[in-house]
Amino acid sequence: MLQLAAVTLVYAGGLVTLLGLACLVKPPRALGVRGRRTAALLAGGGVLGALAGFALPASLVRVAVNRTRLDAVVPVYQFHEIHSVRVQASPEVVLDAVRRVTAGEIRLFRTLTWIRSPRFGRGGRASILNAPEGQPILEVALRSGFVSLGGEPGREVVFGTAMRLAPARPDEAERIARAVHAVRQDPRAFAGLNAPGYAMTAMNFLVEAEPGGGCRLSTETRVFATDAATRRLFAVYWRVIYPGSSLIRRMWLQAVKRRVEGSAA
Repeated sequence: MLQLAAVTLVYAGGLVTLLGLACLVKPPRALGVRGRRTAALLAGGGVLGALAGFALPASLVRVAVNRTRLDAVVPVYQFHEIHSVRVQASPEVVLDAVRRVTAGEIRLFRTLTWIRSPRFGRGGRASILNAPEGQPILEVALRSGFVSLGGEPGREVVFGTAMRLAPARPDEAERIARAVHAVRQDPRAFAGLNAPGYAMTAMNFLVEAEPGGGCRLSTETRVFATDAATRRLFAVYWRVIYPGSSLIRRMWLQAVKRRVEGSAA
């Protein structure tokens, strides 16, 4: 709930700020803004609201009992989102579709990732934000900075990355480089990477059979910021991208559902 409140404050504050700035140009009497001083107060209030949203603390969550591979690799986190959809197919078929779905099948994916990371012209390095046509998006992610973090056959796949948000001090650089290399060589080292300046990000797809047939497909993203400064910095980033990130994940699940149920029709 605190996360949703923070995002709401950021976006509501941004909209009020834009309204106030527009009213500075031409105060609309229909909105009760009768002068530029009122418009300036409106814009200032919006800025304060957005700053309050950015400043809200990100509470630490600890997993009490490991139920999934994601619980094992990210047992502690501050940022989180989860979405799910029901699919009429067996867990094995659904998880196979998760591995095969492409960016072109995910509605709004190109638009939303372009907004997040604008690219002008064609080409550029392939990544999860610039996935080539026709290639499974999970394969692209694993070739461009993400690592497989294991899973359970027919039930779960987990992948993640270590996002560096702050420059390392010279005396820390070598130790951090070794730690990141260890994660890339052995996913079990992911949970133990606590070097300052990192946002440890992991995402899963989990399939669970439901009574009466079909199954529940969910995707969960967790982020653990390794120190207070990184947590504050990531909070700003997360609260800006959250609506788009949430929509991408919902559309991703729907793409898997269409691939499975469409092929079964």
